[in-house]
Amino acid sequence: MIAYNNLINIVRRNLKPDLVIFDCDGVLVDSEPISNQVLSELLTEIGLPTTFEKSLELFLGKSWQDSLKTIESLLGKKPPKNLFDEYMKRMFKLFETDLEPIKGISQVLNNLNFPKCVASSGPYEKIYKTLGSTQLLSFFEGNIFSAVDVKNGKPAPDLFLHAASKMNSDPTNSVVIEDSPAGIEAALKANMKVLAFDQFGYNHLIPSNKGKTFSSMKDLINIIDHL
Repeated sequence: MIAYNNLINIVRRNLKPDLVIFDCDGVLVDSEPISNQVLSELLTEIGLPTTFEKSLELFLGKSWQDSLKTIESLLGKKPPKNLFDEYMKRMFKLFETDLEPIKGISQVLNNLNFPKCVASSGPYEKIYKTLGSTQLLSFFEGNIFSAVDVKNGKPAPDLFLHAASKMNSDPTNSVVIEDSPAGIEAALKANMKVLAFDQFGYNHLIPSNKGKTFSSMKDLINIIDHL
């Protein structure tokens, strides 16, 4: 039995990834320009002048809970109680008219021959809204995980480890597709391979020595096949 189990482990280590974990915002759906524009405008309105670029630097890839701590620290006081609700309301309104899937992602998901899931810093309400609005939800039904599931969000590894556990995957044989420094750091801490998607040239935010960077989803399957 021991020899058999060892053989299984050896085989698994030499297989292609047994799980591909996708971040949601900026990887599956083109939501980062919308969400960060809304957030920067809201923060400016409450007395914390914030540019779109600064919003990306501070909040890209982070959970609302962690973002709120940063906002409170910079503001020097607690923000208005309705900040999150107003953020979601304005963001969802723009999602209805402006949100698009990342170019080429549907083709990737249709042709990816590995188990896959979503592990996002966003709340479930946002994940289901964005994936539903872009007709991507059916690719991940039952395999969606949010930072609300764990104690510590990205850049802690908790969410990715949670997703791998639920998907019965060995973290070292999992691949994460991310677009933020926080997500990349979380994947590395989880001992997972990470591919950094840099569609808009945010690569100044992505550490150059951490994972492979790519800018077009049409290349993703080939990159995974050659890991």
